[in-house]
Amino acid sequence: MTIIKKIIVFILTLESQLILAKYKPFIIAVTGSVGKTTTKDAIFCVLKDFTPPDAGQVGLIRKSEKSLNSDIGLPLTIIGVPNSWRNPYGWTKNMLSGLRLILDHADYPKCLVLEIGADHPRDIKKVVKWLHPNIAVITKVSDTPVHVEFFKSPAQVFEEKASLADGLKDGGTLILFADDAKVVSIADRVKGKDIKVMTFGLTEMATVRGSQESISYEPSHPPAGGSSPNSQFPTGFSFKLDMDGNSVPISIKNVIGKTYIYPLLAAAAVAKARGMTVNSIVNALNAYEAPKGRMNIIPGLNGSTLIDDTYNSSPDAVRAALETLKSITAVGRKIAILGDMMELGKYSADEHRSIGREAAGAVSILITIGLRSRAMAEEAVKNGMPASAVQSFESSDEAAAAVPSIIQPGDIILVKGSQSPRLERVTKALMREPEKAGELLVRQEKEWLEKK
Repeated sequence: MTIIKKIIVFILTLESQLILAKYKPFIIAVTGSVGKTTTKDAIFCVLKDFTPPDAGQVGLIRKSEKSLNSDIGLPLTIIGVPNSWRNPYGWTKNMLSGLRLILDHADYPKCLVLEIGADHPRDIKKVVKWLHPNIAVITKVSDTPVHVEFFKSPAQVFEEKASLADGLKDGGTLILFADDAKVVSIADRVKGKDIKVMTFGLTEMATVRGSQESISYEPSHPPAGGSSPNSQFPTGFSFKLDMDGNSVPISIKNVIGKTYIYPLLAAAAVAKARGMTVNSIVNALNAYEAPKGRMNIIPGLNGSTLIDDTYNSSPDAVRAALETLKSITAVGRKIAILGDMMELGKYSADEHRSIGREAAGAVSILITIGLRSRAMAEEAVKNGMPASAVQSFESSDEAAAAVPSIIQPGDIILVKGSQSPRLERVTKALMREPEKAGELLVRQEKEWLEKK
């Protein structure tokens, strides 16, 4: 970190502490290694029109934009200003905005929904010294989590994530991923404190539980060249929300995947902790609109269907996406386009090979993008995939130029990778209506489009 950046972070963080001390918003903090951004967005969606007794005004709620969860992203959210990238004037303006909030009296949000990341050791432990949430949500923490390359071990990553519970205010609520005993064990950290513990997941013991999940289908997109009259494509998923003795159906459009249920269950748990009724929670969940780049269903070329999961990637997330792809009923082929998984350190080669083995049993065609992902391709062939069904490209631009020619009617195509391989470029090349990329895909802002 440069000296100038350290100074900016110090000033913005100090301003954030003073702002929180002055306005005292209700704080909901989310961490984990799988699904924390989606969970944060789902919580915001469910709470945005809710007015709890302690709020005072509808709509005064703010969330971290995209995945602004770093040492600089968190203060930006608290102050309510954008990332100024390399613009000195922009950073000066941001610091002045923070100062105005401290000196003047503004209509500051009554509730903040904050995503808390951990790129390096002590990232969260430093934050909880001054950020004391009313509700802390901890999602799944992978056995080989993203960002592990900067930690001594996955266990150290887990300890860092778990430390968010240590910062909870008295009378607060700790909400934990119920389907992993390791995460549930974090409840031990708050024993003897005035902290309520809730859980969410698919296990029967969860406070807020999901069950009976299924995929929804409709007749296929009509390609220019015609299609089988019996073809169909996935349009979303449904499940039952089991809470407080109720079992209510939830239907979500334009996204797919069992792992999508978890963020919605976490949001329901937060809403329950905030005092929302079951009916209000159900209505909010049914109106949920998924963020970009996270298992979004998009019409593809030649009557195909894209599952765009290009926001980011990790071993657990890829496995879950492949499991979803495998479970879809399709008249065409199942194609996985997978990019490098970043920030895995010494675990990178083994994890890429592991994904290759799983892909061999899940898809008809495997396309990899990036040097690390070549290990996926090699392992898939070793595990029975025909070499003719596996292709590797060095970059997304190369793949975007070559892959459209192989797409056939009825194909279901998963596109997934970490941020840096930029697989959204491949999704755009495969879209039936690429002119809609700006409204449907991630990283379409000018700053991202200008990056090579």
